[in-house]
Amino acid sequence: MTLSAENIQRERRFARTAGGGPLWQFLRGFVKHPVMVGSVIPSSKVLIEKMLAPVDWQKCKLFVEYGPGVGTFTQHILDRIAPDATLLAIDTNDDFTHYLDRKFTDNRLRAVTGSAADVRSIMADCGFESADYVVSGLPFSTLPPGVGPKIAAETAAALRPGGAFLVYQFSPKVREFIAPHFDRIDKGFEWINIPPATLFWAWKEC
Repeated sequence: MTLSAENIQRERRFARTAGGGPLWQFLRGFVKHPVMVGSVIPSSKVLIEKMLAPVDWQKCKLFVEYGPGVGTFTQHILDRIAPDATLLAIDTNDDFTHYLDRKFTDNRLRAVTGSAADVRSIMADCGFESADYVVSGLPFSTLPPGVGPKIAAETAAALRPGGAFLVYQFSPKVREFIAPHFDRIDKGFEWINIPPATLFWAWKEC
């Protein structure tokens, strides 16, 4: 896609006001919290499309995103959710959540600084009892001891029956964390990403 002169100027103005463009923010976040960022390169569009393909958007009222970073997945989710739906983006790095607040003017997005391990309390604070879908690229294999299992358990408890936990990882070990809490796990792989990623769709049956 070719950017118009107006769009190029808009991107340049945003980069100046937001303290740097998306790649700069991503690298800055990786340096600040390396164990919480899965890769120094944002996910590819091919991976995003594949990861989100099973979502029933018409039945989605609350979509939760862990580790939104600079909003690579965020934009694609906002493009798909209904006008009355909400995207709750949770990141431990306030640089990222502040960046998202400046980048997006969509009132369906709520960016919260916090831990995915506290997803249920964060949802409750925002007025929600359950989520339809949760997507995560958090690097489970490098998280501090005990955090990965807690995130998996809390996510399963936060989802409605029929909902799903969508996980993309660069290590297949994440299955060890999520398998005890979900009835069915579908698996895929995406080569067109740096690095290539293993994909999981963990379903909470009715």
